[in-house]
Amino acid sequence: MKALGRHILVEFMNCNADVMNDVSAIENSMVEAAQIAGATVINSTFHHFSPYGVSGVVVIQESHLAIHTWPEYNYAAVDLFTCGDTVDPWVSFEYLKKAFQSASYSALEMNRGSTHTIKKGETLQVKPNNAIDYDYKQGHKINRNVWFTDKDENQALSLRYTGEVFFDERNEFQRVRILESTAYGKMLAIDDMVMCTERDEHHYHEMITHPAMQAYESFAGPAKNVLVIGGGDGGTIREVCKYPGLEKVTMVEIDEAVVRACKQHLPSIAREFSNPKVNLIIGDGIQFVKDAKPESYDVIIVDGSDPAGPAEGLFTTAFYENCKTALKPNGVLVTQGESPMFHSETFVELNQCMKKVFAANQVHTLLFHATTYPSGMWSLQLAVKGQFHPVKDFKKDTAKSFVNSKDLRYYNEELHSAAFVLPTFVQKMLNR
Repeated sequence: MKALGRHILVEFMNCNADVMNDVSAIENSMVEAAQIAGATVINSTFHHFSPYGVSGVVVIQESHLAIHTWPEYNYAAVDLFTCGDTVDPWVSFEYLKKAFQSASYSALEMNRGSTHTIKKGETLQVKPNNAIDYDYKQGHKINRNVWFTDKDENQALSLRYTGEVFFDERNEFQRVRILESTAYGKMLAIDDMVMCTERDEHHYHEMITHPAMQAYESFAGPAKNVLVIGGGDGGTIREVCKYPGLEKVTMVEIDEAVVRACKQHLPSIAREFSNPKVNLIIGDGIQFVKDAKPESYDVIIVDGSDPAGPAEGLFTTAFYENCKTALKPNGVLVTQGESPMFHSETFVELNQCMKKVFAANQVHTLLFHATTYPSGMWSLQLAVKGQFHPVKDFKKDTAKSFVNSKDLRYYNEELHSAAFVLPTFVQKMLNR
């Protein structure tokens, strides 16, 4: 029986739960499933629900492919609808079965618009759609509407991205990806959390580096020996290497995949890995600090991710006691301190932890704008192993000269002091 369209209703069961909850993997698979069957993809729109599930549709010139997933059940419901004789929906079905790692399935094919029961109009003049011509030599640009979401159970930050995945590797530590966002360029994502983007990475990397380096230089002279824990994207050592008095910076990153991914796909951030002053160690930063010789480093920068997985140990009293031991007299320690809005409990706990290790008047909190981090407000905790103050003893003119000579994009001598001025609600959080 001839029909205008073929419609396959599919239930994919016993799928890979991680794939079922990965909006980028699903969108790519659906687009590729359409293309491999010979369809012309017009656009795609996909949405990641909280906490689980993905819905989306790929519009093709020959109709559409649609999906909704239930990761908690390892299940996906899929519609494959094609018109005409040129596209075989069963080719898409076979591709998706493998992509979703489905161990079982059920499928039902229906003919839509049977020409046995409907007839083409003879007198009605239908005006053709005013569609853009498709150039089969140059290909068709797909309008992709896919969103990457960094979220917890109550709140989220979403970035639209192009669907391009340049790097995707899961190892014993975490999942590392380089994606391309529409508004912020390429971005590094670790375990579904945005680490940095090409557009705004300088906010974070300049602020985690220069307030600490300038505070030390204002009181004790140029920092010659610096330790960076984490920071596999290379942005922090890039900023540290801007100081002419630096003799050596040691960076300890637990996951070589982060370094490799950023060298390949974020070279503007990772450009200093070849600097002879950089000593890159792939290893456990927590153990490295524990084994470090006492009074070895002028400045220690803890550039870790959120307190989960391999970064969890970076938020303990024992770790910061070891950091203090490894600091020279008058040394400076700085660590990313989470968001007062997004991670309020962790933010407060880290501040209290550092005040147990250092005296309360030696620990200082900074705030800055991190536009692609959840809530946009981010913090740093800075501790000094001495009796100088990062604002009162700050040499503004020296910092101004440095900023002008290095063409910085976020940090400056005025912002240095302003960053230590906290909103009232943050002051109350830290003093309660």
